[in-house]
Amino acid sequence: MKILTAPRMERCIGCHSCSLACARLVHKMLSWDMAGIRIASSGGLSTGFEARTCLACLPAPCAAACPTGAYAQRKGGGVIVRKNLCIRCGKCADACPVDAVFLAPDGEPFVCIHCGRCVVYCPHDCLELTDVGTEGAEESNARESAS
Repeated sequence: MKILTAPRMERCIGCHSCSLACARLVHKMLSWDMAGIRIASSGGLSTGFEARTCLACLPAPCAAACPTGAYAQRKGGGVIVRKNLCIRCGKCADACPVDAVFLAPDGEPFVCIHCGRCVVYCPHDCLELTDVGTEGAEESNARESAS
C-alpha cells in the first residue's frame, strides 16, 4: 500500500501546484478548493507552509461516520470514496481528526485518495508516495503528526 506524505515541506513555496494537479487530474475541476491536498500557511509567509492531507488512518473515522458507505475503509489505511453514494451530509468532515476532508459549498467532499498524481507537479520535491505495510500506516500517522 502507498500513502502520500509531505516529508520536505520546508522547501514549499506555496504555489499550490499539487492542489491544482489533484483537482484537475482526479476531480476533473480546476480549483485548488476542489482538491484532496491543501497547502496552507504555517502562520505567516515567513513561517512556511503545511500540507493538509489525509493521514491514512486505520481505522478511518470518516468511513465510520459515513451513513451511506460512500467512504469505505481502504486496506492498510485511508479511504475509498464512492461519490455516487454521497448524500453530502458532511459527517465525514466532522469526523476527520486532522481536518483533511474538505467540503465544497454544495457539500461535496474532497479527500486525498493517495494516488500520488500530485507528487510530480511539486516543483520543489516536497511530496512523496511512500510504501507502507498494513501496520505501517499507523507509523506513518505518527511521523506526520510529529512533523
